[in-house]
Amino acid sequence: MSETLGFNHRYVVGNDPTRPPLLLLHGTGGDENDLLGLGAQVAPGASLLSPRGKVVENGMPRFFRRLAEGVFDEADVRARANELADFINGARDAYGLEAPIALGFSNGANIAAALLWLRPEVLAGAVLLRAMRPLSTPPEADIGARRVLIVNGAADPLIPAKDSVAFAQTLTDAGAGVELEVLPAGHGLTQADIGLVQRHLARA
Repeated sequence: MSETLGFNHRYVVGNDPTRPPLLLLHGTGGDENDLLGLGAQVAPGASLLSPRGKVVENGMPRFFRRLAEGVFDEADVRARANELADFINGARDAYGLEAPIALGFSNGANIAAALLWLRPEVLAGAVLLRAMRPLSTPPEADIGARRVLIVNGAADPLIPAKDSVAFAQTLTDAGAGVELEVLPAGHGLTQADIGLVQRHLARA
């Protein structure tokens, strides 16, 4: 684990230079180790960059503050997204990385979506697992045809199905190439998620 570049983080050097690096963004209560196994499974040989969220809620790390369940502190979303983007740029310089593809779960997926809107240049694309729209009014953005996969659960009590469709449309309107998959699942990840992510990243 490294505490340089402003974030506690893990960096795992890949052995397949044809794969873009992954930026792993954990959910609430996770840390920089949480998604390393998932990253290695869905993108074998890719370099992995995994920061720990700097906001702590009841002892649980997150990437930005929320005011209540599903109600986000949008000023904090913007500030934290810019802080994370600066970390990504620093890590790219430090480790010699090309722009990564974000792989985020829940709170991590939400901050990845904020990066796409606010600092799209730091990402090559994104995989958003159990994602919600992090900003009620997305900024004017040109995501530049980056490919985005959203995988949500039809039985997820946190994310109504109509919200997933509306969220995907806002990213499409900003220029992203969006694929939305809604699985017969709840908020937790399933083997079907892993298969979808593997296929998406194999085409990256």
